[in-house]
Amino acid sequence: MKVVGRAMSTYGSRMVIIQCDAAQLPGLYSEVMDRRTKLVGKIMDVFGNVKSPYALVLTHGPCSVAPGEKVFAKESSTPKTTRSGSFRTTVR
Repeated sequence: MKVVGRAMSTYGSRMVIIQCDAAQLPGLYSEVMDRRTKLVGKIMDVFGNVKSPYALVLTHGPCSVAPGEKVFAKESSTPKTTRSGSFRTTVR
């Protein structure tokens, strides 16, 4: 588990904007947890300045993260194969 950053604000009832640390930037679709290691949601988009990026987290239910609270990430395993036509290729 690594620190993603701090929750900045909520958008609607199921989205959280997080200000990330550029050195600890997580990958897309990484699972995000709060300080109690309770699963919050998944990172769906990374946007903003390269030096201080923001991440959009889609939560599994109503948002339980307070603004200013640190959030953590656990890298998810995404499939390493892609389809190209009718053949399956492996990305390395």
